[in-house]
Amino acid sequence: MKNSLSKWLFYILILFFSNANAQQISSIEKIAAYGYSKRFSDSSASKKIQLQALDLAKKKNNIDDEVICYSYLALTQRRLLHLKEFARYADTAYILAEKSNKIRVKAFASLAQGSLKSYIEDRPQALEHFLKGYQLFAQIKAHDQCAKIASDISYLFSPASPEKVKKYSREALQHAAKAGDAESQLYARLAFGGYLTDRLDSGYKEEWILALNFFKETVALAEKNTSQIVSKSNIGIAYINLADLYAKGPKPIDETAMLNNLRKATAIAKKYNVKIIYRSAIGLQGMYYTEKGDYAKAELLFIEGIKYQLSLPYTDNYLLATFYNSLKDVSIKRYDYKAYYGYDTLYAKYNQLKYKESTQKLLQNADARYESSKKIERIKQLELENELEQKNKLLGYGIAGVLLIGLVFMFRSYYFRQRYYLKREEILKQEQANSELKVQLMEKETIENLAARLSLERRLLRSQMDPHFIFNALGNIQSMILQKDTIPAVSYLNKFAKLTRQILEQSRKETISLEEEIGTLKNYIELQQLRLNNSFEYEIICDETVETDILIPPLLLQPFVENAVEHGLKPKTKEEKGRLQICFSRETDQKNLICTITDNGIGLAASRKLRINENHQSLSTTITDERLSKMQKEHPNAGFKVLERETENGETGCIVIINIPIL
Repeated sequence: MKNSLSKWLFYILILFFSNANAQQISSIEKIAAYGYSKRFSDSSASKKIQLQALDLAKKKNNIDDEVICYSYLALTQRRLLHLKEFARYADTAYILAEKSNKIRVKAFASLAQGSLKSYIEDRPQALEHFLKGYQLFAQIKAHDQCAKIASDISYLFSPASPEKVKKYSREALQHAAKAGDAESQLYARLAFGGYLTDRLDSGYKEEWILALNFFKETVALAEKNTSQIVSKSNIGIAYINLADLYAKGPKPIDETAMLNNLRKATAIAKKYNVKIIYRSAIGLQGMYYTEKGDYAKAELLFIEGIKYQLSLPYTDNYLLATFYNSLKDVSIKRYDYKAYYGYDTLYAKYNQLKYKESTQKLLQNADARYESSKKIERIKQLELENELEQKNKLLGYGIAGVLLIGLVFMFRSYYFRQRYYLKREEILKQEQANSELKVQLMEKETIENLAARLSLERRLLRSQMDPHFIFNALGNIQSMILQKDTIPAVSYLNKFAKLTRQILEQSRKETISLEEEIGTLKNYIELQQLRLNNSFEYEIICDETVETDILIPPLLLQPFVENAVEHGLKPKTKEEKGRLQICFSRETDQKNLICTITDNGIGLAASRKLRINENHQSLSTTITDERLSKMQKEHPNAGFKVLERETENGETGCIVIINIPIL
């Protein structure tokens, strides 16, 4: 009894944790959702990010994440009006979802499939999939998704079933309130606003005021949270609906409010390339001025719409035909029959193209419906095959179980041999535990090495970007600007910006070419020359045996050049001209680059005396020494030495010899 009770408790715990984990949002889904959120602002980046998330899911062999990635990609393709890709991604998500038992995964697949059926005007199938997705998202309390799906369901029921429209649009508002995000709230409010607008046919002024106030609140919500609302087209729809309500209101209408909302809708449509909003906004403005009798302004609006449409990289024949048809009406009312003839010719051209496009779209939708139904039938066939395969597996497991029981009884007869195997198993377990401990120790050592390396890199970057140098450089730029030395100030600023960028970029690289290192050194030294009023000159020499495209560790030489300038050349008297020479040579029998830095500064002894009184302590040379020491495992000759310069004429200075490994 105790054993059976403990087994049941164990199974209950497994089910509990599996259901809890099933609803968690994975990191891959977060990446896909982020990519989907960029569909209006940057469609190419949106697809790229989502495809990267899909590749990660495939590499991890995670079907659940694959389904969600395919669903997001399908919804993105709908925004881009790519039917083939839309259908392919939606069907793939739906097929793969059959292999998953997670509610969230099946909900996303139903959402994508419902959107596809809605797009190809298969309303019954769209409702079936949307309702299924709605129920699944409601189970896991994904209120944001519930708000959007309930809104889409209300649109599908309109205008045939007003009660269903009211029911689901109200539920959309309830879910949006629980979700708390502006995107869901705007989505739901547009759906419920549509229901309120449909009721205006009754002709009661109270109904119109109720709808008008509701859409005013909706527009205020959209304007307040514009940055948080990804679906920018919904903002444009809110403006269009509010303008339309003003137009339908009691006479005289509020012209200023109506036109202001139409202008805002037009701006949204142009910015995010939403054709239906642009057509509606321009059309409503043109129709308004036509009814008002201002035919010139109406004509200008329709012509503006045509010019904008023709400036785009694609042609919308439906939109052009609509505009030219409106221009025909304006020409008739103006008794301008010559213009009417010209507009009618263009209308006939684009109307014919529109008809061909419409016919082609119907054929594409029919093909998509046929292909989708074939895939669904194939899914059912695969499910039957899967059931048969499961039964065969169970039979195989049963036979294997019988054989296993027989083997167990055979082995039980060999009692002493069993004890031997038990002892051997204990020894193996101990060895395995020791192996695991070794692996853990190795991992710990690797992590510590990585942390030490990152710390060294941070310290290296800080040492390269010396605050004193930055402040001095900025101070010099400020001084030049105040003295109106514009050209030197701009030159100084350009060099400073270029040096900063080079240091930041090179600090992230494992290797750089010698040519890049020399470029950075030249930029740094020239800045120091400007800072010190050209009190010294420099020279960089490369031996004939040195190739400038060889790869070396980044940011090794700048600390030594900094020491030569700051502690050697800077303290010299103004009467003496400082000199700095950097020479590169290479040993033929070793993979090392030898850099010799020579200066005629005050020398090591005098420099140490001066540094005793300084508060600033430079760590750049110490960090460079640590880096070279770490390289000595693979490159034993890596290192540097600093020597006092001795000349016959008594000239002072230092010589630094750095042995740099060639990588």
